[in-house]
Amino acid sequence: MNSVNYADRICIEIKKKRSHAVIGLDPIIERIPTFILKDAEQNFGKCDEGAAAAFIAFNQLIIDAVEPYVAIVKPQLAYYEVYGAAGIDAYWKTVEYAQKKGLLVIADAKRGDIDSTASAYARSFFGDAFNEWQTPKKVDSLTINPYLGSDSLEPFVEHAISKKTGLFILVKTSNPSSGDLQDVVTNTGTIAEQVAQLVHNYALRDIGISGYSSIGAVVGATYPEEQQVFREAMPYSLFLVPGYGTQGGKGKDITNAFNEDGFGALISASRSIIFAYEKDKSETFEQVQLSIKNAVNTMNADINTALKDVGKLNW
Repeated sequence: MNSVNYADRICIEIKKKRSHAVIGLDPIIERIPTFILKDAEQNFGKCDEGAAAAFIAFNQLIIDAVEPYVAIVKPQLAYYEVYGAAGIDAYWKTVEYAQKKGLLVIADAKRGDIDSTASAYARSFFGDAFNEWQTPKKVDSLTINPYLGSDSLEPFVEHAISKKTGLFILVKTSNPSSGDLQDVVTNTGTIAEQVAQLVHNYALRDIGISGYSSIGAVVGATYPEEQQVFREAMPYSLFLVPGYGTQGGKGKDITNAFNEDGFGALISASRSIIFAYEKDKSETFEQVQLSIKNAVNTMNADINTALKDVGKLNW
C-alpha cells in the first residue's frame, strides 16, 4: 500500500478541484451549437470529416469551460466511432487536449473480450512501449465489461496496474433493464454481487497510498439503496457512478457510493452539462461556455451539499 497509483492521482485532483464530478464528452451532431456546425460545414462539408471537426471544436469549448471546476472527463467512444476514422481521430485529439489541460480521461468504451484480444484492447487504450509501430498515446482509465469472465478481465488488469492507469468494471449499471441479468439470484448472491467480488479481488492487487485501488467499478446512481451493498463489498474501489442528471439521479442519490472518508465515488453527467446551453437558449461562444460553467457549478454544489448533509464532505 505504498506506491502511488491511478486512484491516488484521482484523489489528489478531486481534492484540488473540490469536485467529484466527471463530465461526459458525448457529442451529438444535431445538438452542437450552430456557430460550430456552420464553421465545420464551410470548411469540410457535411461528412465524417466535418462532424469530426465539429466534435473537436465543441469538446475544446467544453474542456476549457469545465477545467477549473472538475478533475475528470469521460468521452464515450461510440459517439465518435459513428464517423469512422475521422471520428476516432477526433476522439484521440479530444483525449490529448484534455490531458494537456491537466484533466484525467476515462475512456468509456466498455470493452470486453478474452485472451489476446483483451490484451490488444488494453494496448490500444493504455499504449505499448514495446510496439515501435504505435503512436504513443494512452487514456488514464477505461470502462470494461466483465460478462465473459475472469479471463477477459485479467489482461486489462495486468496492463492497468503495470502502466499506472485504471479500470472501471461494470457491476450495477444505471439503465432500467440492468436487472434482467445483473439482479438474477444465484446460490452466492446476485450476478452483480458476484462481479463485485471479482472486482474486490482484483482491487486488492493494487492499493495506493490513498487507500484506493486502480481497479474500480461502475455502480449506477439510479439504485441508491444498492450502492451501500456494493460499497461494503468493494471498499477499496473507486465507483464510477452514471445516471446523475438527465437519467434522474441527484446529489442525495449518490451519497451511499462514498466511503466515510468522503472519497470513493466519481459522479458522471454528460447531456445535462454539455447541452445546458439549449435550456438557456445560448447562441454565442461566450454564452454557451457560461451555460456549461453554470451547470457544472450547480452539479458540484448539489453533490457537495448532499455529502455535507451526511457528514462525508472532506473539505
